[in-house]
Amino acid sequence: MGRPFGIPIYVSPTWFIVAIVITVMFEPQVAQHVQRPVSYLVALTYAVLLYASVLVHEIGHSVVARCFGLPVRAITLHILGGVSEIEEEPRTPGREFLVAAAGPVLSLGLAVGGYAALLLVPMPDVTVLLIEALTLANLIVGVFNLLPGLPLDGGRLVRAAVWKITGRQRTATVAAGWAGRVVAVTVLILGAALSATGGGERWLTVIWAALVASFIWVGAGEAIRVARIRDRIPLLNARALARRAVSVAQDTPLAEAVRRAQEAGAGAIVVVGRDDDPVGIVSETAVIATPEHRRPWVDTASLTRTLDPGMILSADITGEDLVAAVNRVPASEYLLVEPTGEMYGVLVAQDLAKTFARA
Repeated sequence: MGRPFGIPIYVSPTWFIVAIVITVMFEPQVAQHVQRPVSYLVALTYAVLLYASVLVHEIGHSVVARCFGLPVRAITLHILGGVSEIEEEPRTPGREFLVAAAGPVLSLGLAVGGYAALLLVPMPDVTVLLIEALTLANLIVGVFNLLPGLPLDGGRLVRAAVWKITGRQRTATVAAGWAGRVVAVTVLILGAALSATGGGERWLTVIWAALVASFIWVGAGEAIRVARIRDRIPLLNARALARRAVSVAQDTPLAEAVRRAQEAGAGAIVVVGRDDDPVGIVSETAVIATPEHRRPWVDTASLTRTLDPGMILSADITGEDLVAAVNRVPASEYLLVEPTGEMYGVLVAQDLAKTFARA
């Protein structure tokens, strides 16, 4: 939808569902001041302005993050608000605090600005209604996001505080994640309590509370899982994850290549050229998909992915360097070589993924 400050803005299709719901719910209030169908247009304007306020909130996060040199991939508006896709974590608790606080500060600033406008600027009744609604909405967004649990901004503030006190980012993330789970349960209980005393729209209160609580619970759980994964990253070792490999010529029948691998107890097959230099890695998925009766008639080279420069890694690569190398050039297999240039083995991306899945 645009690139303010160079940041791409996307709108999820789910936003249109919310826009319709907001328009239908707000229209009866607008109809008291203007006639239909103009009232629907005004109500839709409110829905758009409401999400524009959410966009301002997310831009606050993104701009502060970029000031600290953190890359921002995009901002996406969706059914529950918006999300800033910041690719790296702040490196200090102080920066974490400032990035997290920027959004709520802007939302509360918009609420204060709206309240001031209502007090100081004469406006038509329908405009007053719009400003009042937007002021209240920004106040709710600002306060709600300050609730102390991940993935909300308040959870990031909690994480920054615990990080500052303990000096351990992982401990801070886990603590803020569990706080987020407490917040999710609290939101669900409050939603149920409000619906019990509400009017005809009590079912909508329950659904909305359940949706918000689910979002917070899932986000908190994901934060805890990512913290555990980050603990594993320093322990990653390409040598330890490597599969033994056999080398075969390009015109070797697949059946023969598989036989040699089984005989050698190898888990991968590397195709070499005339000078015995590796030129590709045989795709394990393709081998499995090839019926055994066809393997004698299939050249190994036909199931080989050519080795790009980024697919050749040092056997000594570990930790974050290993993760970064795999992210730069996504592939199913990587060739590991010794510092002398000799082949050590093959790193299969699926084996790396299983290590993270156990977190």
